[in-house]
Amino acid sequence: MHGNRESTKKNLDVALKEVKQGFKTIGGVFGPLRQRVEALYEKSPLQGSKLLALVLVLLAVLWIGSGILFPHHAAPAATAAQHAAEKFRVAVTTVNAQEYQPRLVLSGRTEADKKVAIVSRTQAIITELRVKRGDTVKAGDVLAVLMDDGRSAQLSQARALVQQRKAEFEARTKLIEQGNLPKLDANSIASLLRAAEAALAQAEAEVERVRILAPWDGVVNQVSAELGQYLMMMPGSNGNEIAQMISLNPIIAIVEVSEKKLSGVRMGEEAELRLVSGEVVKGKVRYISKSAAATTRTYRVDIEAPNPGNKIPDGITTEVAILMAQLKATKVPRSALTFSAQGKLGVRAVNAENKVVFIPIELVDDEQQSMWVKGIADGTRVIVQGQDFVREDQIVEAVAATDQQNAQR
Repeated sequence: MHGNRESTKKNLDVALKEVKQGFKTIGGVFGPLRQRVEALYEKSPLQGSKLLALVLVLLAVLWIGSGILFPHHAAPAATAAQHAAEKFRVAVTTVNAQEYQPRLVLSGRTEADKKVAIVSRTQAIITELRVKRGDTVKAGDVLAVLMDDGRSAQLSQARALVQQRKAEFEARTKLIEQGNLPKLDANSIASLLRAAEAALAQAEAEVERVRILAPWDGVVNQVSAELGQYLMMMPGSNGNEIAQMISLNPIIAIVEVSEKKLSGVRMGEEAELRLVSGEVVKGKVRYISKSAAATTRTYRVDIEAPNPGNKIPDGITTEVAILMAQLKATKVPRSALTFSAQGKLGVRAVNAENKVVFIPIELVDDEQQSMWVKGIADGTRVIVQGQDFVREDQIVEAVAATDQQNAQR
């Protein structure tokens, strides 16, 4: 019991020392408090923690009462007036519209300028196959040769028949002119000559069909036939495919443009192709579709770019930047953009009365550190620092952005 009393007294001493520091502001009003509490402790029938709890409650009541009787802070009205007198400082920059040519950046793909399937136009066996997949050929190069199958003999026969018909025509014409033959025979001998000439043309065409030629400069993308294969002409078919060719110079980049942006795209306008390999190629717009895709409601636009050596393949992903028509736009820092309370995108500015106003904008183009926008009048002081900490109609202190940056340094 005695030990508990001593421990309680020590705890009380520590508490009294800590509380005493708080009463220095109210003078010596509570000076003899400790002595009286100690005297009461000696005479009190309460022991241990009960007495300590009672003392702590009493001290708390006295501390709260001291704050009411002796306030330490100035009136709230004075503090509010002081804050109202201090204007929030924002950094502004004066902007003006200027002529700007925006770029329309879209994702697209490359495509060969021309694609064609090389087919045979007659029935025969392939006796020579002079190309393989990936070969580069020129216009008129022989890709394959088919078996002659007597076509040359038929050609010679057709030529001989034409010569015969010509001789007969000339001889009979003289006889008709001399009156030895009726004039009605003139039409029959002329028709025989024309029939022989037609047969010769058909024989010559048949001989030409045994040599499969390249129609233009390009690359053999696929060889579909094999050496010794017999090519048959089925009724209603367009021929047997021998090879596929593509032309990669120039290369075509295809993009889909929305109907909203289509008006700014013009024929012959410069464009830039950035390939997935990092290579950048210059080109021009060569085709703008006049009909929208049924599913996406977008319009196809083709960009033509030189491709010497066929370095750019068909079907590669590319980023296309098309220069659009010039317009008036304003350049503002990217960080100046913010949203209004209604969720509209725009900028906050300071008017002539140093009041904050919100200006909705329309995006034109974006750069790494800035944005090109429409909707801002010339001479507007746009807030570039602190725009997210002010509200509309608030009076602020506007300083030039350069001065604000120097102050921060």
